[in-house]
Amino acid sequence: MIHLESISGLGALALEPLRPERDAGLLHGWVIRPRNRFWGMGSHTVDQVRDIYAFVDGLETHHAYLIRLDGEPIGLFQTYQPEADPVGERYPVQPGDVGMHLLLDPPRRYPRGVTGAVFPALMRFLLRDPAARRVVAEPDVRNDAMLRRLRIEGFTLGEEIDMPDKRARLAFLTRERFEAEHPPA
Repeated sequence: MIHLESISGLGALALEPLRPERDAGLLHGWVIRPRNRFWGMGSHTVDQVRDIYAFVDGLETHHAYLIRLDGEPIGLFQTYQPEADPVGERYPVQPGDVGMHLLLDPPRRYPRGVTGAVFPALMRFLLRDPAARRVVAEPDVRNDAMLRRLRIEGFTLGEEIDMPDKRARLAFLTRERFEAEHPPA
């Protein structure tokens, strides 16, 4: 377990390193759903998903975590160093930038608003390192739900960029803005 945080009204949120051999079937079930089409893996097999995350697992600059709520898997959270990622070739990376990807797919038994409740905990995890100054995201420009969520969470939307597999929109959240909106308890 890498991170554990209690979320009022929902339970204990835990982040644990993704284990590709163990978790490939679970991830595959998520990424092939039409609602998760922007993950770009809708036609992948379980073996392809496992191989992709085995590759990610071997990188020092990229990390994948299973998100659990009271022990139940509800999503995937990826972090990366932008300077070691294709996105870093498309904007001026600043010292302290940390990148993220988020796929939440909780079972229907959870109430609406799970994303809004979980998101600040994930940002606290990303910003736990004092050297982290700004969170960077680059969702697909067609992913209206994620772009709306990023704006709600205080991200500033930047320019559109061409990534190898999508047209994306840069988004940035500074530590100062996050801490102003989510002061430590």
